[in-house]
Amino acid sequence: MSPWDAPSVQWLKRQFSQSPFEPTRRVWPTGIRLAVMVVLFVLVTGLAAGMRSMAGDNPVLSLVFGAAAAMIALTVYAAAVRFLEQRPVFELETVAAGPNLGRGTLVGFGLFVATFALIALFGEYGTKGGVSVAGAFTVLGMMVGTAVVEEILFRGIVFRLVEQLIGTRGALAISGVLFGALHLVNSGATVWGALAIAIEAGLMLGAAYAASRTLWLPIGLHLGWNFALSGIFGVTVSGNEDMPAGLLHGVLSGPTAVTGGAFGPEASIFAILVCTVPTVILLRSAKRLGRLYTRRQLGSEGTRAVS
Repeated sequence: MSPWDAPSVQWLKRQFSQSPFEPTRRVWPTGIRLAVMVVLFVLVTGLAAGMRSMAGDNPVLSLVFGAAAAMIALTVYAAAVRFLEQRPVFELETVAAGPNLGRGTLVGFGLFVATFALIALFGEYGTKGGVSVAGAFTVLGMMVGTAVVEEILFRGIVFRLVEQLIGTRGALAISGVLFGALHLVNSGATVWGALAIAIEAGLMLGAAYAASRTLWLPIGLHLGWNFALSGIFGVTVSGNEDMPAGLLHGVLSGPTAVTGGAFGPEASIFAILVCTVPTVILLRSAKRLGRLYTRRQLGSEGTRAVS
């Protein structure tokens, strides 16, 4: 028997299959599904954090554990959606994965490069130590897991299910605020930094999901931005001072409004300005495609499929 015919492989394929299937159970109300899936992914987030800690600064372990955390998160989410919502997981359609991941990663990388260029122009950037290719791979592995887990939690679960309850605009606001609040637990966190994350990242990533109706695009944006920030330029990510050094170990100096201070570049006014541009473009695209929904459009139970 071919390895591809093994029962475990066939089960995995079914979780991501886009073929319609006959419901076998009642779909729970949206609020209950939201609560159950958030609790489930808090556990997945804890597991991913433990795997990151085990990997440490080892680039091979970081890449392996990062990929494993991403695969676990994707599989758990797909299985949960099929069980709790009795539908295929359209937002993880595998055909859309490559183009949207690639496009999102390139755009996310470019957005941070543009932000960094403005910060360096009005502030000062220096490096200490040498160049570490191993450090870049260590950060890459870490960020793969982080991007997948956080995007499933905040866009696949919080945004998507809150949208079913109150509509797209309310979901953008709530998921953005919660995403910013998550970063208050980081060692160098500030209230301003969390607010900046909510505006620049929470809204942009929510808009990316609203416009594309696939999780692959926000995952790519998240990965590209974080990898450029920490994996290449080596500056502080979201006030997290315990990150391993990337390709470079960067040091920023200048006004806090420009550099973001201890929180890092994501608290810079330039990060907000740069990320506002794609946010507006994505929201206009979502509106043009008819993908900004009101509570009434989603039906009395908020369970109508959106695409």
